[in-house]
Amino acid sequence: MQDFLTLAFLFSAITSATPLLFAAMGGLFSERSGVINIALEGLMLAGAFTAAVITFQTGDPYLGLMCGIGAGVITALIYAVAVIHFEADQVVAGMAINFLMLGLPALISGVIYDSTGSTPQIDQAHKIPILFGGLSYVSVLALLVVPVAWYVLYQTPFGLRLRAVGENPEAADAAGINVVRLRYVAVLISGVLAAIGGAFLSTGQSSLFTRGMSAGRGFIALAALILAKWRPIPVLFACLFFGFTEAITIQIQGASWAKIGDEPIPVQFIEMIPYVLTIIVLAGFIGLSRAPKALGKPYRKEL
Repeated sequence: MQDFLTLAFLFSAITSATPLLFAAMGGLFSERSGVINIALEGLMLAGAFTAAVITFQTGDPYLGLMCGIGAGVITALIYAVAVIHFEADQVVAGMAINFLMLGLPALISGVIYDSTGSTPQIDQAHKIPILFGGLSYVSVLALLVVPVAWYVLYQTPFGLRLRAVGENPEAADAAGINVVRLRYVAVLISGVLAAIGGAFLSTGQSSLFTRGMSAGRGFIALAALILAKWRPIPVLFACLFFGFTEAITIQIQGASWAKIGDEPIPVQFIEMIPYVLTIIVLAGFIGLSRAPKALGKPYRKEL
């Protein structure tokens, strides 16, 4: 138990929560505008793959991060055009982006590196730098994003308009707010933030991109949003909760007491813990959450 009460464990939990927090805050902006963002998983993969490739090729993690953000924005724009302009079903379009980003990086990696499973290992000196205690500046940035998002959503005209569009786009339009433009901006913001989370996975937590390395974190980020009722500060605590569960699984895997009888607990069962908790949380709290009223509803301006 003492292993779970150390500063190193706390930093490990924050590091594990970092990609979740970026993805969840991105989803917060998108869903507050009325656009369901099931595509968070795909946006993270786009950022992770691009950042890993550029960092490996150039040795510059900052350039890799910026290119990862660019890939996230492009992917988010494709999704936004599909669901906002062409009014495609948001859940179906989001899943299509996720499937695309499961296969496309493997295809490109096979062409460039002759390996569809992963990109080459990034030199440790070229990874995102560590500041202190195992925390990188990206983890610190993730914690700072939360109060910034709160301020933007609740203390600025942009945030007021964004929330209005997510609740009642017809009334917002009548008040002179450009609903379509705001939704585009919100989805692109989600692309930026989710891609940062993905880039951190491949160049911060890890040192390469592996196929499907987001491992459902985009969906866990959505679960955090629901649990937090689409509010920034509770989103932080929800993501930290899931980060702690992931850190616990890492600790358990290396623990001598993690046995059933004389046999060690299979790793697969230990790795299931965050996903089982996600299901339990959703089953217990989804009925208590009130989503933005216009969430998932396309808006067509009346002529």
